[in-house]
Amino acid sequence: MTEPARGRMPDRPTLDGLEEKWAARWAADGVYRFDRAVASRRHVYAIDTPPPTVSGELHMGHVFSFTHTDTVARFQRMRGKTVFYPMGWDDNGLPTERRVQNVFGVRCDPSLPYDPQWQPPATPPKPAMSISRRNFVELCGRLTAQDEKAFEALWRTLGLSVDWTLTYTTIGDRARAVSQRAFLRNLARGEAYTAEAPTLWDVGFRTAVAQAELEDRERPGAYHRLRFSGPRGPIEVDTTRPELLPACVALVCHPDDERYAGLESARTPLFDVEVPVHRHPLATPDKGTGIAMVCTFGDVTDVTWWRDLSLGTRVVIGRDGRFLADQPAGVPEAAYRPFAGLTVAAARREMVRLLQESGDLLGEPRPMVHPVKFYEHGDAPLEIVTSRQWFIRNGGRDPKLRADLLARGRALRWIPEHMKHRYEHWVHGLTGDWLVSRQRFFGVPIPVWYRLDDAGEPDYTQPLIPDESALPVDPSSECPEGFDEAQRDAPGGFRADPDVMDTWATSSLTPQIVSGWGTDDELFGKVFPMDLRPQGQEIIRTWLFSSVVRSNAENDVLPWHTAVLSGWILDPDRKKMSKSKGNVVTPMDLLERHGSDAVRYWAASGRPGTDLAFDPAQIKIGRRLATKLLNASKFALGLGAAEALRQPVTDPLDRAMLARLSDVLTEATAAFDGYQHTEALHGTETFFWTFCDDYIELVKDRAYGTGPGADSARAALATGLSVLLRLFAPFLPYATEEVWSWWRYGSVHRSTWPTTYELNRVSSEGDPALLDLAGDALRQVRRAKSDRKLSMKAEVPLAEALGPTGVLEHLALIESDVKAAGRIGKLDMLPDRTAELVIACGF
Repeated sequence: MTEPARGRMPDRPTLDGLEEKWAARWAADGVYRFDRAVASRRHVYAIDTPPPTVSGELHMGHVFSFTHTDTVARFQRMRGKTVFYPMGWDDNGLPTERRVQNVFGVRCDPSLPYDPQWQPPATPPKPAMSISRRNFVELCGRLTAQDEKAFEALWRTLGLSVDWTLTYTTIGDRARAVSQRAFLRNLARGEAYTAEAPTLWDVGFRTAVAQAELEDRERPGAYHRLRFSGPRGPIEVDTTRPELLPACVALVCHPDDERYAGLESARTPLFDVEVPVHRHPLATPDKGTGIAMVCTFGDVTDVTWWRDLSLGTRVVIGRDGRFLADQPAGVPEAAYRPFAGLTVAAARREMVRLLQESGDLLGEPRPMVHPVKFYEHGDAPLEIVTSRQWFIRNGGRDPKLRADLLARGRALRWIPEHMKHRYEHWVHGLTGDWLVSRQRFFGVPIPVWYRLDDAGEPDYTQPLIPDESALPVDPSSECPEGFDEAQRDAPGGFRADPDVMDTWATSSLTPQIVSGWGTDDELFGKVFPMDLRPQGQEIIRTWLFSSVVRSNAENDVLPWHTAVLSGWILDPDRKKMSKSKGNVVTPMDLLERHGSDAVRYWAASGRPGTDLAFDPAQIKIGRRLATKLLNASKFALGLGAAEALRQPVTDPLDRAMLARLSDVLTEATAAFDGYQHTEALHGTETFFWTFCDDYIELVKDRAYGTGPGADSARAALATGLSVLLRLFAPFLPYATEEVWSWWRYGSVHRSTWPTTYELNRVSSEGDPALLDLAGDALRQVRRAKSDRKLSMKAEVPLAEALGPTGVLEHLALIESDVKAAGRIGKLDMLPDRTAELVIACGF
């Protein structure tokens, strides 16, 4: 990195244009470039940067949290650390596929052949055009590349001190190789397995969904009371899903419920199928009639009962969300026929109609509102279907692994501390292993094939796996070793696993992806485990937990030492910002109107883990602060401060200012060490306004002069400005760099973080109370002039200072500066007339 020469101080400093000027200079000079030649891991500060999803848009929540991380990176860099600060783009998964479908008017049909000449129509066709999987994946790659350029432009404008040579995508070759390598090692150790099992299923996306991707949404529903027949008479059963009656495999009641003692079986209405009656502790005697249907499958409780009671299955809903064409075993074909091919909603209406006609629906449906499980990106309620999926063990069914992962969570440093409880609550609440396979197209392929027997049936017990040196692989277009393309899907040949991995299965490995795991041992040794994972609190259960799971399995360590969780961005009415509410603010517009430093100031005003309201007024305050920094610095440097740096400071008021600054520096450093950037900003900003409004006004007349007093003032101004610029640098990178360039060499962002030693070197034994006293006296003089509607430049022929003797003795030390700033001709000291300082002005 070169050191640019000092620039010329402009006649009229402005914030306008600083982003374009300095972003280009930083890139050209490699100011934020990671130095691989660094000696060892202890000299590195490594950040596991969250890769934003490029299928969406950057919003103020991104600006908020990424600014927090950037202040940490800049602080650590100035503390002497070599900062490893990469940037990734999360571009695989369902949101990207949906965006491609909407933008280009296409849908993926894996049965179609690849057309290398195909190009999307200029206008998206309706209905959507079917294209091959490979053509579809190419479109996904094209669109995400465009989105990534827009994202990078915004991040550069915001001033993120990322090393832009350290970028990756979650669908790129490097990420796919790491993801597949980790999966194969999970498989080799028995941590990954495939199984045919009940699976939460999104019928819109037609893919399985993991527990961590669920969300409850309140939806209207109704209780329906059905009449089953039993050996002792009718049995009344409440259900919210009467359409699943043909899928009923049992009734369940509580073991202690005497109403159903001795009841062993019942027959379903309409279908007249005999089902057993079982006892289970999860049945609730005071809910409904106390006895419930077990259907395969209506909800996760059905799955629990089905598994615990070893029940059979009667599957009626297919992967498309419609009732299957053929009835399940044991169900009469004639009774089932009216439901074949219907959607769930249509089947429910038809079932209610038939039950009413038969008299087996007792009374009218009773409306209610209840939480229904949805995929977080989905539009339709989830169903549960039986399918073959891949899982990774996560402690959901392994008490020892669960305990290990809880211990990892306790070993992690959480900012704020209470966020740890969310992690522990999630781990304690796991009900099964992590489902990592998805029935989609744009993702990291499951890297296995299956040998087919002579009947063309796959052998799932002995998957064919590639050598790690061949990764990444795409089994849908590549063959396993020892086979050729002619044997694909042929008896005695092979079949590719058709699925891709859940996006979190790759994102959970971001520490390994960026650190060169498996390919760059030198880099890996210098940055892993990483220092910091910054992220949103809402993805503790997904990104953070899954990252701990993978690192625990592969590396037997936490992937980072500290996790800093951000809060939500709220609108001015304290409501969470979201697209659906229409209250999202576009960051680029704000950056262009107010400047990046102003927006960063607003973002840095929010503490980790705490929600922050979007407040345009706060952004304006940030712009005022950055503008004041430019103007006050120009004024101080115009007094000759630049030539007085590191010269001794002798005047009591100058020493008082530096003593107070020393306290601010100590507190700001401690705040940054504790990941409390807001406290660092608040303390620095408060002192800065005192520095401008009081100190500069008090000493400017002396600084204009000659002699020891003037030399001391200029030296104090130089030291104070140098320290303040570096304290502000993590928050206001553009304004501080601009000022630094007027009188110092190199970049402020490569300068050393200030220390109390450099303050003590030029000034010792200062009393910060003198600065407060001088400011108090000056404010009283200003108030007296303001009360009389006089100019602040008005002369005060005579003033009297009243107060305790000790206070006036201290005032005498700074009397000349107070008189000059207040334009006081004569200042009489009248001790012990008042309990506190009073400045009485005579005009």
